[in-house]
Amino acid sequence: MFTHRYRYLFALLLSVYTYLNTEFCNIYTHFNIQIEWYFAFATILTISLLMLEANRFIENIIRKKIPPEKFKTRFPIVFFIAGSMVATAIATGVVAIMGMMVHSYTLAENITPLKLNLTYAWLVNLLYHLINTIIFYFKEYRSTRLEAEELKRFQVQAELQLVKNQINPHFLFNNLNVLSTLVMQNNNEANRFIEEFSKVYRYILNNHEKELVDLKTELHYINPYIFLLEKRFGEGLKVNINIPEHYKDCLVIPAALQMLIENAIKHNIVSRSKPLHIDLHINGNHTIVVSNNLQVKPSVENSTEIGLRNIIKRYSLVSNREVIIDSEENEFRVTLPLINAN
Repeated sequence: MFTHRYRYLFALLLSVYTYLNTEFCNIYTHFNIQIEWYFAFATILTISLLMLEANRFIENIIRKKIPPEKFKTRFPIVFFIAGSMVATAIATGVVAIMGMMVHSYTLAENITPLKLNLTYAWLVNLLYHLINTIIFYFKEYRSTRLEAEELKRFQVQAELQLVKNQINPHFLFNNLNVLSTLVMQNNNEANRFIEEFSKVYRYILNNHEKELVDLKTELHYINPYIFLLEKRFGEGLKVNINIPEHYKDCLVIPAALQMLIENAIKHNIVSRSKPLHIDLHINGNHTIVVSNNLQVKPSVENSTEIGLRNIIKRYSLVSNREVIIDSEENEFRVTLPLINAN
C-alpha cells in the first residue's frame, strides 16, 4: 500500500471524499469551527499524504528489525502501533500549524479541531494498514501457491523421468528374449532382426527423453519389429494396423504401441492352432485401440506388468486423459488417448 504507484491518487480521493462528508454533515458549523474550505481541505489532504510517507519510511525500519516473511503476525501489529503513534504526531502538528499559526486560535479553540483530526488520522491509519496487510497476505498467498505449483511441477517431471527410464531395460530384455529364440531356431531372420532391432532401440534411446512423439514416427519404427515377430511366429501371429493418414500427426507417448504388442504376446498363447490377432485402430473419440483375442497362457513367469503400468503412469503425467483397459471373455483392449499437437 505504502509503495503502490497510485498511493497519492488514493490519498487525494480519500481526502476529497472525507471533506465532502464533513460539508454534508455540517461538521464545521456543528462544532463552531471557523475555517475556510480550502484550509479545511488542505488540512485533511496534508494529514493523508504525510501519513503515507511517514508509514513508508517506518515500514523500511521495522522490516529490518522484524522481517515480515519470518514474523507474519508480529510485523503488521508492530507496524500498526508505530503507524498510530506517527498518525497522532502528524495530526497534532498539522492542527497546531493550521490553527495556532495560520488562524491564531487559542489552545482552547484548537482542542475540538485536534480531536476531529486525530479521529480522522487514526481511522485513516487503520484503513491504510488494513489495505497494506491485505496486500501483504495476498502476495504471500500468491507466492506460496506459485512455490507449491513449481514444486509440484518439479515433482511431476522427476516422476515422469523415473517411469520413462524404465523403458530402456524393459524393452531391451524383452527383445533379447526374441533374439535368443530366433538364434536357437537357426532362423535366417536373426541377422535382420539385429539390424532392425538396433534401429528401433536407437529410436527408443533418441526419444525416451521426450514426453510425446507423433503417431507417424511411432508407427514407422514399429513396423519392422512387427514384421519380424510375424516371421518368428508364422501363422500364429497376425497384426493388423488400420490408422487413417489424418490421425498420424497426433501424439502418443514413445514406445507405447511397442509395449502393448509385447504385452499381448507375453501373456497369450501364440501358435498356428491358436493364432493371436492383434489389432490397432482408431475409434470414434480420438483414441487408438490396441486389442487382441484372449487366449491366456497358463502361467507367465516374472510378470511385473511394467509395460502397462508405465504407459498408464506416463499418460497421467503428461495429459488429463486416462488409459482405458478392458478385459472381456474373448478380448483384451487397451485404449490410448491421441493428444493434439497444440
